Amino acid sequence: MNKQSEYKNRTFILISVLIGMLMSAIDTTIVLLALPTVTVDLKAPFLDTIWVILVYLLVLATLTTQMGKLGDIFGRGRIFNAGFLIFIVGSAMAGASPNVDFLIISRIVQGFGAVLLQANSNAIIADYFTAGERGRAFGITSMGWSIGGVLGIILGGVITTFIGWRYIFYINVPIGLIGFYMAKKYIKDNRKSTVKIDYAGTALIIAILGLISYGAVEVASVGANVTNISMVIAGLIILVPFAIIEKRSKSPVIDTRAFKNRKLSLSLMAATLQAIGFLSVLFILIMYLQGVRGFSPFDASLILVPGYLLSSLLSPRMGRLSDKIQPGIIAGTGILIMAMGIIVYLFLGVTSPIYLVIVGSIITGLGGSMFWPSNTSSVMSNSPRELYGSSSGLLRTLTNIGTLLSYVIAITVAASTVPRYVTFEVFLGLDKLEGNVSSKFVVGLHSALLVSMIVLVIGAIMSYITGIKAKKAVVMDSEKDSMK
Repeated sequence: MNKQSEYKNRTFILISVLIGMLMSAIDTTIVLLALPTVTVDLKAPFLDTIWVILVYLLVLATLTTQMGKLGDIFGRGRIFNAGFLIFIVGSAMAGASPNVDFLIISRIVQGFGAVLLQANSNAIIADYFTAGERGRAFGITSMGWSIGGVLGIILGGVITTFIGWRYIFYINVPIGLIGFYMAKKYIKDNRKSTVKIDYAGTALIIAILGLISYGAVEVASVGANVTNISMVIAGLIILVPFAIIEKRSKSPVIDTRAFKNRKLSLSLMAATLQAIGFLSVLFILIMYLQGVRGFSPFDASLILVPGYLLSSLLSPRMGRLSDKIQPGIIAGTGILIMAMGIIVYLFLGVTSPIYLVIVGSIITGLGGSMFWPSNTSSVMSNSPRELYGSSSGLLRTLTNIGTLLSYVIAITVAASTVPRYVTFEVFLGLDKLEGNVSSKFVVGLHSALLVSMIVLVIGAIMSYITGIKAKKAVVMDSEKDSMK
């Protein structure tokens, strides 16, 4: 194969991975603004329809690592292609749902397809691009992930308003078929590996996150009682047998070999903290714009567009920069800039100028464009080739867990400042707060923003440590070479 053909093939590979990442990321939030319409149309209780969002996130959070291993075992091209097909089927099922139970089942199917796409995407990039090229490639794919969440909110508002909520799922069918065609034609299977699936560990992590999430959402919606508190406690208790089984497993859900490499483990933890800290900020801002300022869900999402547009434009350039500079340093600087953006949000009040939200979103967008591709590059660069699939899956697992926790934390914190039913109405844009209640809600949001900022700063420290250690390692290697 000549260089021109190889370059063309890699371009199509990159596009297909980008489509997979974009679709799976968009569907984490595209349902959000459609929930009121779905609730009315399917005649379902809101506390049931909220699981249309959460069950998708749970599938992503619990299965990503193992689906990365499927790529190592059966071939990443084959598994990635299957991901497109399953996602398309799940989307078609969701669009045709006759009731909320069928919709939730459809979202589980859709989530499984998204897991296959996410878990193998970084490993495919690592297979086809050299170490000096991966930063740019990760920058492009990170663009899909970074803007997908907010793009999902915008598309959810537009499609639900002008076409109908069922088409937020149907739209995935033609786009998914394009991605499948490219992936089928250009992505080949890697050399097979002998890693095993950890069925016991997978079952336990599903139980842990499922119980904690269900219990926490129930606490936020109806208040603490014996049942929901017991669920949270049970989820925490199961962590003990999970840790024991994982320690003995030859192919665990959480591969401890990754954490033996300190640089790799720090990069993974930085990604987790960034997801926990930043995604909750997005939810908090939406609640502020809708509940305190009275914007419609669609208008509220448009105010956040500048920052995510900037992030999408700069991500490939920042990815190339991480090919030249230690990615840990770039990632640490990016997440620190994101924390600085939250400082701007802390000045928001009941009557603050809206441009503060736009300025904050631009600052956080700049930081995100630096963090996402650089951190991914750091993870894959510090991972042995035989663990590419596992490390890619582990990275997505931890960030998906962070996304799930962000959603739960944002709802729970907001529910501590005003009546719980008001919190859910605010979150959906069904209610606008007035007077003293509005002021109390802002105070609660400030507290949540402070927590998010602290989480991000800790993540920045971890990234900086990774970059410093990598820099020292390079210096030591060069000194050894000069002595030979």
